[in-house]
Amino acid sequence: MSDKDMLHTGTVDTTKVLDDLWCVRTLIVNTVFVGHPERGDWVLVDTGLGPFKHALIQEADHIYGRPPKAIILTHGHFDHVGCVIELSEYWKVPVYAHVEEFPYLTGLRDYPEGDPSVGGGLMAGVAPLYPNGPIDIGDRLQPLPEDGTVPGAPGWKWIATPGHSPGQVSLYREQDQTLIAGDAFITVKQESALAVMQQNKEIHGPPRYFTPDWESAKESLRKLAALPLETAVTGHGLPMSGEELRTGLKMLSENFDELAVPEQGKYVDDDRH
Repeated sequence: MSDKDMLHTGTVDTTKVLDDLWCVRTLIVNTVFVGHPERGDWVLVDTGLGPFKHALIQEADHIYGRPPKAIILTHGHFDHVGCVIELSEYWKVPVYAHVEEFPYLTGLRDYPEGDPSVGGGLMAGVAPLYPNGPIDIGDRLQPLPEDGTVPGAPGWKWIATPGHSPGQVSLYREQDQTLIAGDAFITVKQESALAVMQQNKEIHGPPRYFTPDWESAKESLRKLAALPLETAVTGHGLPMSGEELRTGLKMLSENFDELAVPEQGKYVDDDRH
């Protein structure tokens, strides 16, 4: 990706990853625009933090000049659904998520609280302050199709990748081996405010302070690492491709307990080693 593929519109940073794939960062978390600007429909994957509604609308207008066909949620954590209600109402589009996420998207259930005891930096230390309550999307919320297709995104399939949340999904396009991973793995040390600010690029497991099921997270990571992969966009950090991506994922998959799981924490099995 060259400098000409970087746009700076208001308060978001946008990276053109492929001709039909854009990574749009809202401070600490990524949203993804999927679809060619000049051909067919497009979809928005995740909606980032709440204050970025107008910036996302502006960027979508700049790139596409038309509303998305749908909003797809990888999961429902606060930093991925910050303005989903407002955007779905503004564009009058459905929101799709895995049925296991529905309790957190229909006002019924809180996520587990953030765990500051996992260590690793300021972002983890203030984890109890992060919102963990549900939102209520209302009748715009729809389940992802059981056949694995992604509405509005031909050629893409969703893959269940739970662990970081019960119904987290990742999106995969076999044609060019492209992955939108959500938080199944990320490319920055999200526990560290300095690493997040500098966007130091390296593969990590899901954010430790918000991951309650490490066994499922490990199985999900291994599932993704087994895929033929050329390009990946994750929920946090910069896009990654090629041998850097494949080697990093292989190492993380083979050493998940040592590299991804924290040494301590309220959701860590003390007998895992």
